[in-house]
Amino acid sequence: MSRLEGKVAFITGMGRGTGRSHAVRLAEEGADIIGIDICRDIETAAYPMASQDDLAETARQVEKLGRRVFTRVADVRDALGLRAVLQEGVEKLGRLDFVVANAGISTAQSRMTTLEEDIKAWNDTIDVNLTGVWNTVQAAIPYLLAGGRGGSIIIIGSTAGLSGVAAGPYTAAKHGIVGIMRGLANELAEDYVRVNVVHPTGVNTPMASNPGMEAYLASEVEQGNQLENAMPVDMLEPSDISGTVAFLCSDDSRYITGANIPVDAGFVNRMLTT
Repeated sequence: MSRLEGKVAFITGMGRGTGRSHAVRLAEEGADIIGIDICRDIETAAYPMASQDDLAETARQVEKLGRRVFTRVADVRDALGLRAVLQEGVEKLGRLDFVVANAGISTAQSRMTTLEEDIKAWNDTIDVNLTGVWNTVQAAIPYLLAGGRGGSIIIIGSTAGLSGVAAGPYTAAKHGIVGIMRGLANELAEDYVRVNVVHPTGVNTPMASNPGMEAYLASEVEQGNQLENAMPVDMLEPSDISGTVAFLCSDDSRYITGANIPVDAGFVNRMLTT
């Protein structure tokens, strides 16, 4: 029997990249999937978001594994809309056991030429990467508690949430979700709901692999910021993160909560010791 057989996971930002990878990996482990994606571009992010076709392809890959899947277009910034979608998904699939708050954007590579643009980039990033995480977990917690079986909340962070490698809204948001995790880990512990943050280094997805980000990283190097992993690998693959997500959903991690878990090829340790 697979580790997650008969259980249900809710994943945000599931259209492609790490979200798709998490969905496929959890389905391989036996879970059914509820997934959402915004499926439209966000102006301050200088790369395209996933499309409805991308979300449909993720669903197809999950179904190919023999698992049930429920998808909707939804925005994590819309708390009420998110709750309505999750309610529909739980009614369709019958339960909820895991939450993967994966949706996120980066505006670091965008060219902000006016104060108004800079303010909008801050607001968009905080709204998606911090408030969106809060909206996601708050929508899901009642279903986890109602099940009486415990559960697991996994928030996807970043090495930017464990270091001060760069200023700006992305780093601020990723530090903020650590606070969300720590508070909820204590609050939900007596109900055996675990809450952890996974902190990847750069991952080979459209967020990190695009001309704007490449230019941004080059400018950081020019300023003396050596943004390199300790291990000799430039980027991780989405599946490298999904393995940790699957572990945190499984009973193998049943007593791990309140933890920051780097999957970063030694990036944070290198930054703290050099």
